[in-house]
Amino acid sequence: MQTIWLSGAEWLAVLRIGLGLWWLESWRHKDKKGWFERGTGIAWAADIAGKHRWPVVKRGFESVVQPRPRMVAYVVVYAELALGLGLVLGFLTPIALVGGLLLNLLYLVLMIHDWAEQGQNAMMMLVAFVCFVGVGWQVWSLDALWGVFL
Repeated sequence: MQTIWLSGAEWLAVLRIGLGLWWLESWRHKDKKGWFERGTGIAWAADIAGKHRWPVVKRGFESVVQPRPRMVAYVVVYAELALGLGLVLGFLTPIALVGGLLLNLLYLVLMIHDWAEQGQNAMMMLVAFVCFVGVGWQVWSLDALWGVFL
């Protein structure tokens, strides 16, 4: 279907690339030294989880993150980089879209009481969902170039 300027598949690619750039910006602006050496990101999340209104969030944080804060810091920071690159390049796009949905869902649940962050997470989840169901890797992607997931 042809729309203004671009086809529907091309507009989905624009959304996918924009979402990837959003993840890359999230990765770029993180204080990596703080996350990796001082544990600032995990300490902040521990504070949020410790006073969370849902006890399951606190228990989950204590059982999954607290025993291995350095590893989780690396996973979070480099997951954002991998998601950004995967979406911008259109490489393993469905996996990157689902991964982004899950990471945003984790962020959303962790920060459910902080409505200032919810708009960003909700919009990123919406774009990821639309790109996933719309097969947003049909054009302008390595997946399309190699015939993967088509």
